[in-house]
Amino acid sequence: MQQSGFPFSAIVGQDQLRLSLVLCAVHPGIGGVLVRGEKGTAKSTVVRALAALLPEVIDEGIARPARLVELPVGATEDRVVGSLDLEKVLRDGERAFQPGLLAAAHRGVLYVDEVNLLHDHLVDVLLDAAAMGRVHVERDGVSHSHAAQFVLVGTMNPEEGELRPQLLDRFGLAVEVTASRDVDTRMDVVRRRLNYERDPESFAAGYADSDAEIARKIVDARSVLDDVVLDDTELRRIAALCASFDVDGMRADLVVARTATAHAAWRGSVVVEEADVRVAAELALPHRRRRDPFDEPGIDDQALDDAMRDAAEQADAGKPEPEPDPDGPGPNRPDPDDAGPDDAGPDDAGPDDAGPDDGGTPPGCGGTEQPPQPQSSNGSQERNAAAPGAQFRARLMEVPGVGEGAPGRRSRSRSSQGRAVRPTTERGKGLHLVGTLFAAAEEQVERGRTSGRFVLRPADLRGALREGREGNLIVFVVDASGSMAARDRLSAVTGAVLSLLRDAYQRRDKVAVVTVRGREAELILPPTSSVDVAVTRLRRMKTGGKSPLAQGFLKAREVVLREKVRDPLRRALVVAMTDGRATGGTDPVGRARIAATRIAGDGIASVVVDCESGMVRLGLAADFAQHLQGGYVRLADLSAEQVAAVVRAAA
Repeated sequence: MQQSGFPFSAIVGQDQLRLSLVLCAVHPGIGGVLVRGEKGTAKSTVVRALAALLPEVIDEGIARPARLVELPVGATEDRVVGSLDLEKVLRDGERAFQPGLLAAAHRGVLYVDEVNLLHDHLVDVLLDAAAMGRVHVERDGVSHSHAAQFVLVGTMNPEEGELRPQLLDRFGLAVEVTASRDVDTRMDVVRRRLNYERDPESFAAGYADSDAEIARKIVDARSVLDDVVLDDTELRRIAALCASFDVDGMRADLVVARTATAHAAWRGSVVVEEADVRVAAELALPHRRRRDPFDEPGIDDQALDDAMRDAAEQADAGKPEPEPDPDGPGPNRPDPDDAGPDDAGPDDAGPDDAGPDDGGTPPGCGGTEQPPQPQSSNGSQERNAAAPGAQFRARLMEVPGVGEGAPGRRSRSRSSQGRAVRPTTERGKGLHLVGTLFAAAEEQVERGRTSGRFVLRPADLRGALREGREGNLIVFVVDASGSMAARDRLSAVTGAVLSLLRDAYQRRDKVAVVTVRGREAELILPPTSSVDVAVTRLRRMKTGGKSPLAQGFLKAREVVLREKVRDPLRRALVVAMTDGRATGGTDPVGRARIAATRIAGDGIASVVVDCESGMVRLGLAADFAQHLQGGYVRLADLSAEQVAAVVRAAA
């Protein structure tokens, strides 16, 4: 007997998550829910509980429960959208389509755990299907279309890496989940879980009526959804709200409108009200404000309150004016009793009404008062340092050769995605149609074919060897010693590292940060895909003291070798940012050279960014680059083109 799942109504807290899932169940056109949160917050439990509440599906006259289809992180595009049915091709000689996971999820729930680790192009496929409700397949000589209406739910832990803003925007709703810090709530969570594990059937039976009521409300809301009225007042409110948060495009407006409509139907109303718009905005707008990987996600309550107040004024302004009283004041009949300060003539101008000749701002010029600039003791103006990360936009830093690592956008790799470069006899590589036909063509005479259909055998099948791009492990070794601590230099170095971190985020890399100062090197950030965490740790970096570069190089080597055991296919690139002036201990420069040679001996790619400045230059950073057998570039020349050229030269 199959064990009963954890009841939806038995889940403690997570009100926003439960509501967002219910609204998507009412109106799948919302486009799915992205659930962001730390480990152990019942993300998966809530999603599985929702599937049990969905209405039964009628397939070919037979009723069945709605399915929960789970999409593994390693799934291929063929498995997701479907592909050519090779068995039918070889056995019957006819082209046939083999449906994928999207077809199986029709009228159910498609659940993607760790969606941030899924390849971007597959996330695009899922989001397209969720938005359109259909899947169109044009591949391998097959043209096929089928319905795919499902509730898409993606879960992720931000510590393991973020989704690109372009993909965040494609999710209809997004919810942040955290564990409650309230003691009573935590006790309730543990007690219910233990009771469920002790006797799942009895526990589920205790919440059966509550779950049945939620399931009934979902069905009722679906039945009235098309009758819900979204009038011009609320539509203007939605448009004003989205405009005030400066979201890109029109997708936010559409999602808020659909979500507000679904919420009204869920309440049992046939008219969208301001409260429905407020709920929709809380779920649909926070993740759309994030355009940059360093932007903080979310909208605080005060900002939303202010935006709702402004939107209310816009909504009221859009209401039709009442019919004027024919006997009252009109545009040609001003009421003399209403004259006020604004009606004063030129002779009544006060001291605040100064014109251009009085030093005021000329009308229409939009002048604003500028805040005074801070001045130093000698009276000269001081300027704030440039914001870190604004110095340059990094482009391509490749690891030499061709790898086989996780999908990304940095270095060349063999992968299941990308362009087909040649056929192969290896299995599990998809179908290389031309290669298969060529292999079979050589055997047609021996197989007795003189005309008619091509004679194919399983041995003729050829896979496609594809070449794409992979993500890498970028290990930053940042010299934070006293010789680097000058304000301008450290600001430039920090800006350069932030720029490279942004590039790593866009190329789906893992990053690690090692700082060098005092008596030792410190791994302030172990390898992670979360650039947010990297930026936070970097901004808290301490500076000053000696420069034990040898320890820094050895720590970076240790990080690379340890990560290679965990992820043997992910290749590494060490980026050392230093002036080369190693200090501390006996022969610090000699020991740093030996450590650099060890990195080179392990075949680890590297780039040294020379941060030395001033009239006297020792050239030690360039010397370390030679021992590393890697690239070299000066900090002052650190642009996208320079870095790319340096790494290519090092290859």
